[in-house]
Amino acid sequence: MNKLKLLLGLSLLVMLSISTQAQGLKVPKMDLSSQVLGVLNDTDGLDLNSDQKDKLTKNNSSFVDQLMDITNSDKSDDDKKSAFLGLKNNRTKFLTDLLGSDIFKKYSGQVLKSINPFKSKLGLAALAF
Repeated sequence: MNKLKLLLGLSLLVMLSISTQAQGLKVPKMDLSSQVLGVLNDTDGLDLNSDQKDKLTKNNSSFVDQLMDITNSDKSDDDKKSAFLGLKNNRTKFLTDLLGSDIFKKYSGQVLKSINPFKSKLGLAALAF
């Protein structure tokens, strides 16, 4: 009788461990550049026309590529800071020209709010926002 209880207990334990392993979720991890690009491409509530959206999407892609190139370069921290700030200035001018100052302010606020969780991962690159 004790052997039967022991076998039933072991079989129940094995079945539970197999079922919990089968239920494990595997969420694909996005790289940082994809996450940042997703934040930048979110234009909900801005009422942009298709031309503005297309130009913004292209610029966002280029901006993120440049951001990651600077981040991964072997430049000194001071050179990186300077490059990030220059990138920010160029982007601000582009966005103001494309969107106008009112929509630019709304878009920038939206981006800053959404980019906050990534600032620690971005490091010095966060200066570009």
